[in-house]
Amino acid sequence: MKSIDELRQQIDNIDEKILELLNERARCVIEIGKIKQSQNKPLYVPSREKAIYERLKAINSGPFPNESLKSVFREIISASLSLEEVQKIAYLGPEGTFTHLAGIKHFGLSAKLLPSRSIPEVFEDVEKKRCDYGIIPIENSLEGVVNHALDMFMSSNLKICGEVFLEVSHHLMNKTGKLEDIKRIYSHPHAIAQCRKWLSREAGSIPIIEVESTAKAAEIASKDETSAAIASEMSELVYGLKIVNKNIEDFTNNYTRFLIIGNFEPEMTGKDKTSLVFSVAHRAGSLYSALKSFSENEINMTKIESRPSKMKAWEYVFYVDIDGHYKDKKIKDAIDKFSNEVSFFKILGSYPKGEK
Repeated sequence: MKSIDELRQQIDNIDEKILELLNERARCVIEIGKIKQSQNKPLYVPSREKAIYERLKAINSGPFPNESLKSVFREIISASLSLEEVQKIAYLGPEGTFTHLAGIKHFGLSAKLLPSRSIPEVFEDVEKKRCDYGIIPIENSLEGVVNHALDMFMSSNLKICGEVFLEVSHHLMNKTGKLEDIKRIYSHPHAIAQCRKWLSREAGSIPIIEVESTAKAAEIASKDETSAAIASEMSELVYGLKIVNKNIEDFTNNYTRFLIIGNFEPEMTGKDKTSLVFSVAHRAGSLYSALKSFSENEINMTKIESRPSKMKAWEYVFYVDIDGHYKDKKIKDAIDKFSNEVSFFKILGSYPKGEK
């Protein structure tokens, strides 16, 4: 059996080989970047990134875990992209929100994540090319859809380029880490709703105050020892808070879905999703007739939401997610039939499916 010193020396030798290979990989990335720039192609390609993860997972014989493998290569890809050009990503801020965490999860630490004050501002930052991509929350598994985020797609030409699922865990935190010091608790309405049982049981007499984000709540708590925030674990680091109680949400398996938006249409990966919006005429069975083409072509519809059209009273638009890429023949045939049954429709994007 080898000694600890011998094994550590072996690890050092392996690390040196990894470093050499990382630099060799980086040189290839730089050359690809030059070709892309000469052809005016986007640097970030979600389908290629997904293909890398899938290929590596398929050949991974262990014991290195697949989920950690993805985390490692996410940072390798992020750092490699920064050699070509630092990707600027607009997100619904401020710093320390769950959207910020989702941005890091998707783009890695080497991207430049820039907070925007609102969802419309995220769209504007990308539309005016101040940022390469944007990331916005679209729905929570417990609280439902972010309606004003859906509404933005009616007036924007940006495409959905990807999606990110983030498991949501809420922590009660303040400056001292002591429950007895808390006189007020601040958080976003969704976070408060998701922790209602715990708050009633453990902090029933403490006033709960709604603010625009969990990060804003953390900022308030960082300036006042009598205030606390319900926020993400990242807020502990960003705002110098201490956790009073971890995971105070009432239900586990709580996920928020985020969308990546940009001026880019991803290629097919084989595991894709298509989002579209449409409206139908006011006649009996019009919605059924429109959606029937998906059923007839054996296409799985994973989501449907209705929203007021804002063009005319009592008229609605419908947002739908289906499995597959719009370039798939089966999807294309279904959409061709579907288009004959609706008064308006718009493909919001086909993009790689996110993983929980």
